[in-house]
Amino acid sequence: MSIEASGIISTDGLMIASALPVTMDEDRVGAMSAAMLSLGDRTAQELARGGLEQVLIKGIQGYVLMTYAGAESVLTVLAKPNAKLGLIFLDVKRAAIIIADML
Repeated sequence: MSIEASGIISTDGLMIASALPVTMDEDRVGAMSAAMLSLGDRTAQELARGGLEQVLIKGIQGYVLMTYAGAESVLTVLAKPNAKLGLIFLDVKRAAIIIADML
């Protein structure tokens, strides 16, 4: 499996649900996810790129993908560096739709 962790976070940074390693601080992940998605949203608007779909961060140890899951929540996923991004994007998009419907 390429996905290592995930979380559903309110747009104000509070963790709603998560499957994170015990070494990760939920509050910190929540705050960073909300801040990054907000910054990405503003950047997309200011640079005339339209509505934000997702924020992708690539690091040596893997990827962080953030996307809106409805108007009030963010889905954050951590993936391994060898992950097939096309499949991750598809799974995350589907999951975000389901989460938005539930919330």
